[in-house]
Amino acid sequence: MKNISIFGTSSDAGKSTLTFVIGKILQEKGYKVAPFKAQNVSNNSKVCDDGSEIAIAQYFQSEVLGVKTSYHLNPVLLKSGRGSSASLIVEGKVVSNKDVREYYRDLDLLKPAVKRCYEYLDKRYDCIVSEGAGSPVELNLMHKDLSNIFIADYYNTKIILVANIEKGGVFASIYGCYNLLPKKLRDNVIGVIINKFRGDKTLFDEGVRIIQEDFKIPVLGVLDYIPFNLGFEDSASLQNFIQKKQNIKIKIGVIAYPTMSNYNDIEPLIADQEVFVEFVSSNIALDKFDLLILPGSKLVIKDLKWLKDTGLFENIKSFQKDIFVICGGYEMMFNTLNDKYALENDTAIIEKGFALIDDEVVFEKNKILKKSSYKIFGFDINGFEIHHGVSKKYPLEYENEKLKGTFIHGIFDNDEFRTDYFKSICDEYKGFIFKSYKESKVDEFVNKMKSQLDVKRILNSVL
Repeated sequence: MKNISIFGTSSDAGKSTLTFVIGKILQEKGYKVAPFKAQNVSNNSKVCDDGSEIAIAQYFQSEVLGVKTSYHLNPVLLKSGRGSSASLIVEGKVVSNKDVREYYRDLDLLKPAVKRCYEYLDKRYDCIVSEGAGSPVELNLMHKDLSNIFIADYYNTKIILVANIEKGGVFASIYGCYNLLPKKLRDNVIGVIINKFRGDKTLFDEGVRIIQEDFKIPVLGVLDYIPFNLGFEDSASLQNFIQKKQNIKIKIGVIAYPTMSNYNDIEPLIADQEVFVEFVSSNIALDKFDLLILPGSKLVIKDLKWLKDTGLFENIKSFQKDIFVICGGYEMMFNTLNDKYALENDTAIIEKGFALIDDEVVFEKNKILKKSSYKIFGFDINGFEIHHGVSKKYPLEYENEKLKGTFIHGIFDNDEFRTDYFKSICDEYKGFIFKSYKESKVDEFVNKMKSQLDVKRILNSVL
């Protein structure tokens, strides 16, 4: 069986979702399938079963496909760093902070790690569905492209193109992408999927004819635009979520600082029909909210300074209702934040926090990566830690009458805790089972996509 690469004809084409959709279709036919992305750029990551760190997209894909999570699914991850640098994570562990230009210069040094991980999966699965990154035909970067060109060329994968019709210019993006690919890769293209179509699809019948007859590229399906609201990969996708809720009991403001991270902590709240979520990125009035959440941050002190510069710092400090803080947001609540090794900043720095928790947070060199079951706030919580900051007095949690804070991500996935907490804010709140919601939404989404895809052509091309 041949492996598959999913190429977007542009950014935000829908590669991440189509990766697990194609994987699920193959899986339902009885094949063992693993998702993969050679290199990802994201502040949104999770801790795997093996204690390593990978991007949320590959973690979510593995959850959908029931694959054990490990660094093999995403061997190279770049996260925001100070200035023009990025935190480089290879095979699940931070190896350095690199200037972006330096990263591209040394890219060939990362190929052995990518090959090790890909070949590890290849020995254990019938098919790897490999997600590309951005567009595969950025001509000035093609020789540095790990996720698209390198994988597809080196492993001779079959290729599915995905085009986002919502962006406009769909014909140019398909024709240009296909014809700019090296001939070997063009010959491996199975066809193109037109994604995120709104309205009457018969209006695109002529478009399908043009692509198939004039461009000579098979159309594998025209897929409806369906809001998914799960597995948010980046802040752009996060801002596109849709809420149509009739029975709102609690209004939540989520503080969206510039390097907000691990915002999948908010997914159970976006899914909750009794909760309205609004992301706050400017100094607006906060009194309309019943609860404020300060989520994770990749550059905590930088985001804390942003809160001060915008006026949100004083606005939050004077907020009289409930506040919940997670990881980076938790660290901001302490008296001081001490980046003594300049892990996040150009030089060592001590920054004053909200001073709502009587202790200092110190950024230690060794990053804490842990996935476990934790006893916090009186509940058994399955979650994970991913932070440099350490508090001696409150290493996991802190609470008083109106403030709750923790280093543990994934806490709102816990139905028992979430229901109890929200009932303390609004006694009419009832709650729901998030795991069941996720499973039903994934099944519904995959089945809808499958009904609109040429599954037979895809299968015939890879078997």
